[in-house]
Formats: sequence, structure tokens, C-alpha cells
Amino acid sequence: MPRIPDDITGKEIDRRVAAELRTLPEELGLTVARLLVAASRALDADDVDLALAYANEAKRLAGRVSVVREALGIAAYSAGDFATALAELRAVRRMTGDQDYVPVMADCERGLGRPRKALELLDSVPEGDLSDASRVEARIVAAGARRDLGQPEAALLLLQVPALSSRRTEDWLPRLRYAYADTLAELGRGDEARTWFERAAQADPEGITDAEERLAEMDGIVFDEAWGEDEEDQPPTDAASPDVEPGPSA
Repeated sequence: MPRIPDDITGKEIDRRVAAELRTLPEELGLTVARLLVAASRALDADDVDLALAYANEAKRLAGRVSVVREALGIAAYSAGDFATALAELRAVRRMTGDQDYVPVMADCERGLGRPRKALELLDSVPEGDLSDASRVEARIVAAGARRDLGQPEAALLLLQVPALSSRRTEDWLPRLRYAYADTLAELGRGDEARTWFERAAQADPEGITDAEERLAEMDGIVFDEAWGEDEEDQPPTDAASPDVEPGPSA
């Protein structure tokens, strides 16, 4: 079992998770809680391998608890292990009846090269059965599947929803706007794409998307890999500024 940091007590989990873990013997429940917190912390630090190790250990100890399977599914999805993520999230759906992971499951189908299955899965769940966030996620995934199938016009129609102009600060907003901008760019509608990349960047102070980089690319600017490194780490040069050169769009 991977070592759990000493400062993790297991009490950091939210009430929903704590309620499920109370079905386990007290000592086991505490260990699983600490593993889930450690997995979440590892994901926050972008250490997906460590997150998977913690989540897999939690499943070994308590594989019949839905929040454990959920944690493993999320970790596997973050690691790009779409087959494992799909299997785990299917189990969560079966155990709880919750539909909100259907968009992630559909994205796993896309990751496995099955865009038609992704669309079939999304079509199987009425949008009214999903939370607001999951409805937007479903639209983003469905649009991606349409683009996988060479149907960018259909993708654009899926993304033309009132939420594009939302003033909310949800995590899905920059990704929705980014998907819309990227689809416009694929269709050759560069001016409109620029507008929506700008709006995606404005809604994305945490840098969830690479909208800022896409805007730079549209201006023909590509920074070399050394840009932003400490000056003392750079080899001597006579140049007064970093190299900036035109580059192709993504």
C-alpha cells in the first residue's frame, strides 16, 4: 500500500462520502477515508499515478462502496486509462442510479475510439435527468464526438446554448466557450473563433484551457520552450530577447 501522509486524518472527506463509509467497520472506514483524501490530493498535484495507487488500494479494501469506485474512475480518467474509468463509472451508475457521470463515461468511449457509442450513451439519458453542470458536459462531449465523426457543423449546433453567455463562474464555462471557439476555428471562421477564445480566456483565470496560447498562435506567435526559465539557467547569448517566430495554428 502506498504510504499515506501523516497529516491526512480522513476527516477531510465531505458528508456524502463519510455517510457511505460508515457502512464499513470503523477502523477500515478510516483507512479508506484517508486513502480517498490522499488520492484527491495527488490528483490536485497532477500526480495521477500516485492517485491511481491510492484509489486502487481503496478499491481492494472496499470495492463495494460506490464512492470508492467513483474515486478510482476519476483517477483512471485523469490518467487516460479510459477502459478502467469506464468500467468503474459504469459500476457507480449501477450501484447508485446517478446519471451525472454519463458525460464522462461518454468521453471515455471517445477516448477508446468509439464516438458513435459515446453519442448513443448520451442519447440514452434525458438532459432533464442531469445536473446543470452535467448537461453542459454532455453537450461538450457530444460535440467532440460529432467532430470525431467529421461533422463540425453538427458539433457547433450542439454548443450553441444560452450557457455560452453565462455570467456564472463554473468550471464548465471556459471549457464550453473553448470548445465552441475550437469548432469555429475548424470551420475556418477565424474572427468568430478569436472572439470566443478571448471569452474563454476571460472566464479561465485558473488556466483550465489553453485559450491564451491559442490566441497567441492565431497571432502567429510561438514562444520557445526556454521562455520563462530563470536567466541563470540559460546558456550565454547575444540576443536581447527570447526567440519569437511565426508558427502554424493548431
